[in-house]
Amino acid sequence: MRGMESGSIDLIYLDPPFNSKHDYSAPIGSKAAGAAFKDTWALNDIDVAWWGEIADAHPALYKVLEATKESAGKSMMSYMINMGVRIIEMRRILKNDGSLYLHCDPTASHYLKIALDSIFGHKNFKNEISWKRSTSGQKGSQHATKKFGHNRDVILLYSRDSRHAKFNPPKRPLTKEESDEKFNRQDPDGRRWKDDSAHIWRTPGMGARPNLCYEWRGFQNPHPAGWRLSKERLEEEYQRGNFEIIKKAGGARRLIRKVYESDYAGENIGNLWDDILPVQGEEDLKYPTQKPLQLLERIIEASSNEGEMVLDPFCGCATACSAAEKLGRKWIGIDISAKAYDLVRSRLRREAGIEKFTKGAGEVIHRVDIPRRKGTRSPCLKDVLYGRQGGNCNGCGEHFRYQNLTMDHVVPRSKGGPDADDNMQLLCGHCNSIKGGRLNMAGLKTRLMELGVGNRNG
Repeated sequence: MRGMESGSIDLIYLDPPFNSKHDYSAPIGSKAAGAAFKDTWALNDIDVAWWGEIADAHPALYKVLEATKESAGKSMMSYMINMGVRIIEMRRILKNDGSLYLHCDPTASHYLKIALDSIFGHKNFKNEISWKRSTSGQKGSQHATKKFGHNRDVILLYSRDSRHAKFNPPKRPLTKEESDEKFNRQDPDGRRWKDDSAHIWRTPGMGARPNLCYEWRGFQNPHPAGWRLSKERLEEEYQRGNFEIIKKAGGARRLIRKVYESDYAGENIGNLWDDILPVQGEEDLKYPTQKPLQLLERIIEASSNEGEMVLDPFCGCATACSAAEKLGRKWIGIDISAKAYDLVRSRLRREAGIEKFTKGAGEVIHRVDIPRRKGTRSPCLKDVLYGRQGGNCNGCGEHFRYQNLTMDHVVPRSKGGPDADDNMQLLCGHCNSIKGGRLNMAGLKTRLMELGVGNRNG
């Protein structure tokens, strides 16, 4: 992700490890045979330079990690460092109207939410969705003897900017019984409808809207908040028959708003998703932690449009990739396992009818190299950095003469770092040699001491 262009992704869905303390592997003979991963974390599982990088560039997240270490230990902190540096990149590559769905379970969902708040900003938190991932007849849901069973996953929804995030509300069709109860009135021509007159006016708590305060066909505003529709839209709906004026005894009139059964798209879906069954039947690849296609289809339809780019940075058995392909989106899947590419190919052949996997336009491209994002350095960048850093090395913090500081990539080129102004720093010769091809060294020695790694002499 470090090599991907900023603001290039419309929607990110990730189903990362949960720090579950389990080892996962697909059964021998299954379509996913060979897929395996360890979900137990320790300090030697991460690049310790990430700790220093977070401390210098994201102090709020650094405090979250310190609190995590104190409350849950080094294993959870290591897991959160691993997730933190990735979430930072996810926010950078999201478009301004883009969204992120992070799929997890209660093992670390509360820590991840605070980390997301510190990176995205708490105002850009949209929903905590609960997905019922198992039923009463499945292992782990009703068999616990000392506590309630675990039968739900958590999906945290954040937007890059909540003011601009796109959202297409998903709907749930009514059952026949629900429809009969809701649409309990009928026109002479047989069309069924429900009375929605309670939503003609804006309630006072909504706040006044001057453009919605007007007189229409003899009806005045009942309060300063005004109508729910503009005057033009109200007249249009009246001409379509969706509003009706009823004359009552004594000359009084009543305005009725009709919602016809044929125009009703369904009930808005809330944040409790208990209508999507776990993976089963031919869809089941026996891949560890596989999620149902219907779940990803709902997410992709809700927060992206056709032709837009979807990213799954932990794509596994390619459920998100397959769903994006079926729904007419472009997509990128990343996974550390080589087996993931085989599963992408097999699923797209079976579920989307794709046969060509080459480097041609519109076909599936398989890359194993690190992408390089574009970037150029300003001619006088060293002067700017020297002033910005106060003449201090960005590693050890010591002051040096101009000629004794050297330009360095914060994220090395070998790890996808660009030749861009925001990826450059000044280091002294000693710090530059220590850093080598690792990430930002700023404050690293101090952070290692806090972790109990190394000594004052490095």
